Amino acid sequence: MQIKWYGHSSFQFTSDAGTRILIDPYYKFLGYRMPVPIESDIVVVTHDHGDHNKIQAASGDYLVVNEPKEYSVGDVDISGFRTFHDKVNGQKRGPNIVFRFRMDGLTICHCGDLGHLLTEEQVNAIGPVDVLLVPVGGRMTLDGAEAAQVMRQLQATVGIPMHYSTKALGLLGRLFFAKEDKFLQAVGAKTTHVQTLNLSKENVPQYAGTVTMEYK
Repeated sequence: MQIKWYGHSSFQFTSDAGTRILIDPYYKFLGYRMPVPIESDIVVVTHDHGDHNKIQAASGDYLVVNEPKEYSVGDVDISGFRTFHDKVNGQKRGPNIVFRFRMDGLTICHCGDLGHLLTEEQVNAIGPVDVLLVPVGGRMTLDGAEAAQVMRQLQATVGIPMHYSTKALGLLGRLFFAKEDKFLQAVGAKTTHVQTLNLSKENVPQYAGTVTMEYK
């Protein structure tokens, strides 16, 4: 499978069979711009905020996945798990869905704007994952140390940070979000930097630790 990062929390997964999954699309956000339209078979929305729910950024006859339930589309199985955008059961920022994807023999988890550590019940429901896409910028979501703890909770082999400060965001974005460095330090493992991540069940161990990606 192939993973591309469109900035913020938006990614595209493409399975070996060609199924295209777009996650948390937006149009513009604090300096980021998506290369719309993006041809998609599945569009996933983790929560209903304007910088995560612009499904119109996708094109094609796509399925919208935006509920904490089970989905099966071709060669992809998706499960949604109810979580929160904050540490007070959604009272500040509302609900959030963590999505688990099973495709090409891999288990990938996108945390959306997760704002709290996972409960034992949530950890058991999600189970161990190969790849974890996790917010690390703090303030609105988990911070770097908390994200590293979630990575340990889910026994993830590879951690990919998202929702953090980059040069593309400009001054306002840098004021809003922390950089990814505290997450990388808290994980304390090898970091690999890629433009596009091509993963298989066989090569996942090569990326063990953390992977930072270039905004497309």
